[in-house]
Amino acid sequence: MAAEPMGSLALVLTQWVDAEQTVWGVPGLWAPTSDGQVGLVLTATAADNVTVDGVLVDGSVTVRPKGADSGTDIVFSDTQRGSIIVDPSGLCALRVWDAQSEWIQNYGGISNFPYDPNWVITARWRPAEAGTTLAVDKVKSGAASATEEIPGHIVFSHEGHDVELVAFRSGRALQVVFADDTNGTETYSVGRFLFVVPNPDGTITLDFNLAHLPPCAFSYNFNCPIPPKQNRLPFRVDAGEQHVLAKDGTHLHA
Repeated sequence: MAAEPMGSLALVLTQWVDAEQTVWGVPGLWAPTSDGQVGLVLTATAADNVTVDGVLVDGSVTVRPKGADSGTDIVFSDTQRGSIIVDPSGLCALRVWDAQSEWIQNYGGISNFPYDPNWVITARWRPAEAGTTLAVDKVKSGAASATEEIPGHIVFSHEGHDVELVAFRSGRALQVVFADDTNGTETYSVGRFLFVVPNPDGTITLDFNLAHLPPCAFSYNFNCPIPPKQNRLPFRVDAGEQHVLAKDGTHLHA
């Protein structure tokens, strides 16, 4: 998955567009829309050889984020594609994906801890009051915090520590963004993700063997959330994914 043409290792650029501008490495001029709709306006000539939804661009065309009613498919070349993302304020960015990125060419796999049944923990789900939110910082300095809805907390004890993890909503599941004492050495420095679903009896099964790396472990062009202080565990979690590896076995990213 990570090494696919639009997998995490293929993302080579994310550029936010707040005024008409060029975007590094791809043709055309890019600007915010003027009609109040979410998207960007691309202006290019036929010689630029950019297609949007299979149509060669020769003039100006509006491109929309995937998932919108008119989400668009942007192709720059046989290996490069584009997509649009939008932040909560409505500001859009162009993402550029390269199926032959240096990270894909040097990808050697993902290291994992051996499976350990002791890291399958039964926790308790404690719903939060409606409207509870939390400001979550991002990896890149200067980036605005994201306000996330907090549907509840995941409560358990381990090695004498009482833990109340903050959970974010992610579709029908809950997302836990956590850090532990392995970060920066045995595991990726920023932290890891875990997705869970409450059981009918009000418990939650935390299988840390399923902990996986965030997108920013594969490409610096993702801006992942930093684990909130409640989710910075004061012990080691020797389970789940560890690092993205280069072909020579070194860490692709720290």
